[in-house]
Amino acid sequence: MNLRFPGDRPDADDLSDSALRVLAERAGALLLAAGCRVATAESCTGGWVAKCLTDIPGSSQWFERGYVTYSNLAKEQSLGVAASVIETFGAVSRPAAEQMASGALHASGADLAVAITGIAGPDGGGPDKPVGLVWFALAQRSAPPVVLERQFAGDREAIRRAAVATALRLVIAAATGAPPATGVTAAGGARL
Repeated sequence: MNLRFPGDRPDADDLSDSALRVLAERAGALLLAAGCRVATAESCTGGWVAKCLTDIPGSSQWFERGYVTYSNLAKEQSLGVAASVIETFGAVSRPAAEQMASGALHASGADLAVAITGIAGPDGGGPDKPVGLVWFALAQRSAPPVVLERQFAGDREAIRRAAVATALRLVIAAATGAPPATGVTAAGGARL
């Protein structure tokens, strides 16, 4: 199915509100066409992905719910992220992102869930996990999970905007059944 919107191919570097809206509109139209519902599990984006999606009229037809799990305890209590995962790998890690997405999928009953956890700065980073590091995970009932690691540059606002755009693009890829963007791997580590 080829759904088009005016300007629906925003420049990859365009992270403006209007570009994020175009991505959210596209995600919503594709989810509706596929008969799928989405859930979000957000940490560093603080609900921004859910906000973009629910800004679209009619989103109640394809948006199930959003979880803002900023603290480690919230990740554990709301999404079932294992305390041992956070202790061993940290909240900003592949295993934490995977468990956030699978927890949101399970708890919500949605068809797919996208999770975001990262370090937006200006502090909180370190040598192994610098400011701008963001992990994404997409869990689906009908496909294996995918995980993506990105290192974004810029200030807190720029990092968060880039993370929101990336999460929306993951939802678009899942809703179209298209292979996700380069750098996305299945849970077992195989490159997709």
